Amino acid sequence: MQHDKVLILDFGSQYTQLIARRVRELNIYSEIHPFNKIPTDIESYKAVILSGSPNSVRGEDVLHPDLTDIRGKKPMLAVCYGAQYLAHFSGGNVAPSNTREYGRANLSYIKEEETLFSKIGSGSQVWMSHSDTIKTLPEQGVLIASTADVTNAAYKIEGEQTYAIQFHPEVYHSTDGKQLLENFLVNIAGINQDWTPDSFVEETVDAIKEKVGNDKVVLGLSGGVDSTVAAVLLNKAIGKNLYCIFVNNGLLRKNEFENVLTQYEGMGLNVKGVDASQRFLDALAGIEDPEAKRKAIGNAFIEVFDDEAHKLTDVKWLAQGTIYPDVIESVSATGGPSATIKSHHNVGGLPDFMKLKIVEPLRAIFKDEVRRVGNTLGVDPELLGRHPFPGPGLGIRILGDITAEKVRILQEVDAIFINGLKSWGLYDKVWQAGAMLLPVNSVGVMGDERTYEKCVALRAVESTDGMTADWVNLPYEFLQKTSNEIINKVKGVNRVVYDISSKPPATIEWE
Repeated sequence: MQHDKVLILDFGSQYTQLIARRVRELNIYSEIHPFNKIPTDIESYKAVILSGSPNSVRGEDVLHPDLTDIRGKKPMLAVCYGAQYLAHFSGGNVAPSNTREYGRANLSYIKEEETLFSKIGSGSQVWMSHSDTIKTLPEQGVLIASTADVTNAAYKIEGEQTYAIQFHPEVYHSTDGKQLLENFLVNIAGINQDWTPDSFVEETVDAIKEKVGNDKVVLGLSGGVDSTVAAVLLNKAIGKNLYCIFVNNGLLRKNEFENVLTQYEGMGLNVKGVDASQRFLDALAGIEDPEAKRKAIGNAFIEVFDDEAHKLTDVKWLAQGTIYPDVIESVSATGGPSATIKSHHNVGGLPDFMKLKIVEPLRAIFKDEVRRVGNTLGVDPELLGRHPFPGPGLGIRILGDITAEKVRILQEVDAIFINGLKSWGLYDKVWQAGAMLLPVNSVGVMGDERTYEKCVALRAVESTDGMTADWVNLPYEFLQKTSNEIINKVKGVNRVVYDISSKPPATIEWE
């Protein structure tokens, strides 16, 4: 079944992925492409959205998209930078704003019977984030909304289905943002809302059957949501021709290897568990640099996985749990999606000697969609509700070099923290939680003796996608009980701190 598609042109905004996710929440399929790599099959898209950008339309480094086949020919919504670009280069005027227009604002004027603002009332809160502002509208521009500080908050071009807004509808702070996107995509562009988890499962299973046929497929399971849902989808399509390998890298949570392996077997997956803990610890000996640790863990995984894959005969395909954000970040261009901050090893991390064809059943969908698809497939809600866990595991939560003793300490601390969150009914209110073992010893007193032992930091954040995150205000009683339990039960730790930094500027993980 062909779904209507929306093209999102990315000018480097940190919010571009949010636009795509908001569109998909409306059951409409969307794709992100860098502004300078517009797809050649532009005819296949029913509408186009231009993203925001950290760049200025007045600067030296203006990002110029080629809108020849888009403007006036397709419904187009220009957000923030996009709105300023259309104004500045079509006879309008963009100037530096006297006040940096950042944060919440409210619509004070909405043009009557304006389709883009259907069901949105005056006073509706929107989110601004720009230092330039549109002083005069472009040729044929018609004002359709204002805020108290921003006169030209939204406009349309007469005679075209072109709309432009100087606020971000994709951000949660814009309370009617989803309604505005629905007005544009459904009421103006006439797009069908038929992209659902059910349709995704049905179409993906058919596509896998057609692509893979009777070939054998090998998949590395991690215990995480993505690889698990990928495995269940593949299993539904090809059954016993799927060979899953679950590697214990020695950096998993306490008892995780045994517990998850049992769960996988219970799901009817054809899975083999490989305990390679010592091999990973040997590979990490003496390495302190975070990127070097990630590479050592990635390389060791590839070696172990390759050894195991070679034991299987006639395997033609390698399956991966790659999801859409991995794909976007690995194609990031200058002025394309925001610069990659860490090396991802979900994409392109495989060596040439594994000459297998790749199958990636989840490469078109976001994390929240993976969970919805898992739900449709009947995957255990507990597995789907698991917090994200970094690929390198506790390897990047132990700051500095890694030893078996440090792993033991952190596994014990992490288990107390995570089990505590579960027993207090807090686990599902948190997006991601974990503990960090710091390369710091501090003085303490236990009984009558002075101690000089490790410090651990607890981290719990709220987020929807990991791109931005706020620390969670956990109850003091919970933190007090958890701290006492860690210090009393985990030998080697005498101090517990709680991380109250948000992302940005801090990242969720410490390394």
